Amino acid sequence: MHKFITMTAFSGLLVSAMLATTPTLAQSSRSVINPTALQKKIAVILKMPHRSAKNRRRDRNRDPVRAMEFCRLKDNMKVLEWGPGRGWYTEILGVLLKDRGQLYASNRAVSLKRLNKLLKSPLMRAVKKLPVKVIRHPITHDITIDTLDFGMRDADMALNIREYHNLDMKTVDKFNAATYQALKPGGYYCIIDHTRRHMGPDTNENRRRMDPVKIIKQVQDAGFKFVDYTNLFLRLDDELRFEVGRKTVRGNTDRFTLLFQKPQS
Repeated sequence: MHKFITMTAFSGLLVSAMLATTPTLAQSSRSVINPTALQKKIAVILKMPHRSAKNRRRDRNRDPVRAMEFCRLKDNMKVLEWGPGRGWYTEILGVLLKDRGQLYASNRAVSLKRLNKLLKSPLMRAVKKLPVKVIRHPITHDITIDTLDFGMRDADMALNIREYHNLDMKTVDKFNAATYQALKPGGYYCIIDHTRRHMGPDTNENRRRMDPVKIIKQVQDAGFKFVDYTNLFLRLDDELRFEVGRKTVRGNTDRFTLLFQKPQS
């Protein structure tokens, strides 16, 4: 066991005690002893030639084999991916879902243009772009959304990976409500983001870090059940003090991973 507890573990323990939930801590290790069928498929996709060398260098740090298993991903799901960026996860999920599932990559239209080249590949036939109208602050780059409807009610999973921090506080509630609406009963909502100290004040250094305790409360307020958390991206040498783009922590930030579920009824 680690001597110190990070915000990832603290958030789960604190909120579960306060709200009488009982999430279990998913264990992590650097080697998967008995990989599941999903993990084997993702491991194969990671080695496929359509992936760039730049993306491959991030594989160990982002660990999609374990991350997606934790999120309860299956290859026959309808998945909503918010904020795909340049498609690091899209190029993996698209292949995984191409035969039996669907992937909707959603963000503002100008951001989704980055995926145009990737989506021309036959490997990406399961992927559709889902643009939404947003306002992006010219300095902070925070996203404001007046109204949001993803136009679906039957998604099996929603993924928000290192993008929650880009939503301004006026938009968070609308976003979580729209995600709840987009998912079918029993659907999962998985959030991964950079960790901020609990109750830490807003500063230029931590603006892209999020307090996981606050996020758990925000998502539960939208109607979701808190299911699980993991120490998969525990990084003890991240002091949670510096901007995530600084050389001292870039690519090695402590990140919390939280799993929620829309109730069956």
